Amino acid sequence: MGERSVRTLYNCHMAQELTNWTPVTAAEIQHAQARISAVIAPTPLQYCPRLSEQVGAEVYLKREDLQDVRSYKIRGAYNSIVQLNEEERAAGIVAASAGNHAQGVAYACRSLEIKGRIFVPAPTPKQKLNRIKVHGGDWVEVVLTGKNFDEASAAAHEYVEETGATMIEPFNARNTVIGQGTVAAEIVSQLSSRGKTADSIFVPVGGGGLLGGTLSYVASMSPETRVIGVEPQTAASMQAALNNGGPITVQGMDPFVDGAAVARVGEVNYAIAKDNWDRLTMVAANEGAVCTELLELYQNEGIIAETAGALSVTGMVEFDSIVPGSANVCIISGGNNDVLRYSEIVERDLVHRGLKHYFLVNFPQEPGQLRGFVNDVLGEDDDIARFEYLKKNNRDFGTALVGIELTDSKNLEPLLRRMRDSSLKIQHLVPGTPEYDFLF
Repeated sequence: MGERSVRTLYNCHMAQELTNWTPVTAAEIQHAQARISAVIAPTPLQYCPRLSEQVGAEVYLKREDLQDVRSYKIRGAYNSIVQLNEEERAAGIVAASAGNHAQGVAYACRSLEIKGRIFVPAPTPKQKLNRIKVHGGDWVEVVLTGKNFDEASAAAHEYVEETGATMIEPFNARNTVIGQGTVAAEIVSQLSSRGKTADSIFVPVGGGGLLGGTLSYVASMSPETRVIGVEPQTAASMQAALNNGGPITVQGMDPFVDGAAVARVGEVNYAIAKDNWDRLTMVAANEGAVCTELLELYQNEGIIAETAGALSVTGMVEFDSIVPGSANVCIISGGNNDVLRYSEIVERDLVHRGLKHYFLVNFPQEPGQLRGFVNDVLGEDDDIARFEYLKKNNRDFGTALVGIELTDSKNLEPLLRRMRDSSLKIQHLVPGTPEYDFLF
């Protein structure tokens, strides 16, 4: 796919054998369906005309954002907790989460009246923190710690070692995976009731629990279905594990897609992915493309998806192997998006689509330089969206950071040509370079 925002990133044949592994079965997932059905209702599988027309095939959206906790994570959390014995319940529950698993655990703790302590990364959006407290009430204590999920998880495991509390894993446990697999069970049943079989199911991937559950179910119940795992480009830990022959920690992870920003996938889920390499493809989605699809879902379908919730659609629209006329499912895994994040989401979307660019402009200490820049460099439809002198002690001259918003990405080259012809010294800041990362 070259420079496309979604790329196939690994060769499944490189995966090595994992010992002491008991596969998850479709029967276990069906039993979990019955176990959680009193609390967790099936979510809709909705046909999406816009995306269907866009890719030339039928596209269905599995609306896990409509769960009571706005995420599929309640399935694995409740399935794990409801099976605990009295001793495990009395010891208290501990969990680590970027937000959605925490809400599922909090919901289960309150429903089953079990005390819980949940470790959450410090950058977790405020909206998710508030929802954890709403769902857990007085039964749950929230502990903010670490810069990302992996650091919060380490703190949670240390607490378990010290206290003997019961750990409820967000993805690296069979009961969690079995619970998440009920999403796939519903998809297969819902399509079957319409006389259809899924050609592909696009699954967002963080730690791999939903992927593991989906692969485990379709392996026997819908073996002709392909599973496409979609990871954030800067947190592609499953493809790294499959390349490595085992889970490995990904460095330099961007926490922006917080629900899927996991630096190391679970051993359980890696084993499932390895065993199902012949029906699995992994792709990585550019974070800017995720923002674009998130906004498209909001503006066209009225779906409030979180960044991880838009991963599946992002992978699908860029995937180059959609079979014309086939039935394809995108799992909208969650809708816990903080409204305060939308300014950054819009910004990343504009940059991704080539509509917003940043420049360092060195204005000489001469009258009329800014007026000349506006008159001679900017195009008729170009707009200055940000202007900031970087030399704070003297704003009469010096280098300025200038953000320019275009109405069409094709207008960039004429703008750059006028900048080259200008007497001003102008540097285009390109995403991914040290200068760009330093300023943003």
